[in-house]
Amino acid sequence: MAIRPIIKFPHPSLNTATEPVSQFDDDLQRLAGDLLDTMRAAPGLGITAAHIGILTRLTVIELDRETAPRHFVNPEIVWRSDETARHSEGSVSMPGISEDVERPARIRVRYQTLSGERREEEADGLMAVCLQHEIDQLDGLFWIRRLSRLKRERAAKRFEKLRDAAGH
Repeated sequence: MAIRPIIKFPHPSLNTATEPVSQFDDDLQRLAGDLLDTMRAAPGLGITAAHIGILTRLTVIELDRETAPRHFVNPEIVWRSDETARHSEGSVSMPGISEDVERPARIRVRYQTLSGERREEEADGLMAVCLQHEIDQLDGLFWIRRLSRLKRERAAKRFEKLRDAAGH
């Protein structure tokens, strides 16, 4: 597997909805492996194919190294709880920046495995946060768009200063 370059905010691909996966083949397996390696190197808890410029509906989430990484192909949220929770979020495409985001505390997600098997499951806690965050990304909704306009503008300016300081 390989570590791929991560596209950075404000790249237009980060605001572009992805296309469903239709081929469950070796290419998809390789892409999933590359995403896992790229996410671990970043480091991050989740990553989508869109983060490396491939507009296909695939995400990998690994909450910790003791638990096997999870691959979600063509994920969609089919239910959200009325109860909400706040959690600090960031992105591998905007390293060094995080803000609290309020989201439903529990969700039910329908998705496919890397072999194409259809599944549905409920998630809460950090997994619910990560799934919603990554599915937003697959839908072309970069995480800072969940912030107020003022917080979004401040986050973008802070990231710009970090990039400038790093010489990018």
